[in-house]
Amino acid sequence: MITTFLVAHPWLSPTALVVLAVAGWLAGPWLAERPRVAAVLAALSLVPLALLTLVPVDRELFARCVVGWALPTPGRVELMANVVLFVPPVYLTAVALRRPVLALVAGSAASALIEVVQALVPAIGRSCDTNDWLSNTVGAAAGCLLAVAALAWWRRRVQARPSGTNPDS
Repeated sequence: MITTFLVAHPWLSPTALVVLAVAGWLAGPWLAERPRVAAVLAALSLVPLALLTLVPVDRELFARCVVGWALPTPGRVELMANVVLFVPPVYLTAVALRRPVLALVAGSAASALIEVVQALVPAIGRSCDTNDWLSNTVGAAAGCLLAVAALAWWRRRVQARPSGTNPDS
């Protein structure tokens, strides 16, 4: 169902990626000052991820696992959607923890775990695919890079601030 929608609107995933990049860049310093808010948003960003990857679907599986290595491009709408899916949780986790590499590793590991669950639980009607893991990891890397840039901007702002000033005033 969602793939059909994305095929009909192939511009949606690349546009969402650009919006996430701009919003992440602009919100980064604000979120870095409020790691609890970033952590709550990171947890909330896991809801659509879980719904889109683990909620059972009613379909017949013809293959339990697919092994392939294709990089996501705007023309591969499902792979691009998998990229976009992992940008927010990794970005927000990286900003909340101020540890982008840890968030990247966790994002890639979470994607691998999702694919393992899809492989081991055929009742959910989902098949594992190495392309999904690769695309999710590309999205996690994008979230990591965005967090690195946002945190660097935040650190420069903090260092430029006169000592003793309140960032919320």
